[in-house]
Amino acid sequence: MELSARQEEIVSIVKENGPITGEHIADRLKLTRATLRPDLAILTMAGFLDARPRVGYFYTGKTSNELLTHNIKKMKVSEHFSVPVVVNEHVNVYDAITTMFLEDVGTLFVVDEHSHLQGVLSRKDLLRASLGQQSLQEVPVHIIMTRMPMIKVCKKEDLLIDTANKLIENQIDALPVVQEKDEGLEVIGRVTKTNITRAFVELVKED
Repeated sequence: MELSARQEEIVSIVKENGPITGEHIADRLKLTRATLRPDLAILTMAGFLDARPRVGYFYTGKTSNELLTHNIKKMKVSEHFSVPVVVNEHVNVYDAITTMFLEDVGTLFVVDEHSHLQGVLSRKDLLRASLGQQSLQEVPVHIIMTRMPMIKVCKKEDLLIDTANKLIENQIDALPVVQEKDEGLEVIGRVTKTNITRAFVELVKED
């Protein structure tokens, strides 16, 4: 985040004199408290300053990079996952390929009639199946899918940075977002490399 000249001056005053009240900061800058209010709000929300009632403002000691890292580490899957694209475990490979093409995704999640996760289908799985001699309309996806417990998953409360690491470490494009049920794992969303890239880009733009 790039600060204005006045915001830089406010940070400098607080760093040297904090804790200090908004009135005293305004006096030093020969400005009104109302004029400074937006700048103080921005600096506080961005994390450069902190404020305590009846005490005043004080410097947090964090740099812009530290604040960005701090914000990244707070991001949750629940704020950035998208709608899952699923197919039933009895669907044939031909229909799965059609679904992947129409939905423009690289990963399909295979579920039973109760939306419980049974497997995952990647582009490679479907390509490998299409190179065989058997008719694609005769092969059910549960024959070629990756099954539990080989499937990597995430939950809504997980940190986005941990989910990103899981994608990288396992060299996969997407993770199903699941919630635990008595009968199994219900698929409620998906997190892809695109979701994560978009989240990080939006955060940098905001800063």
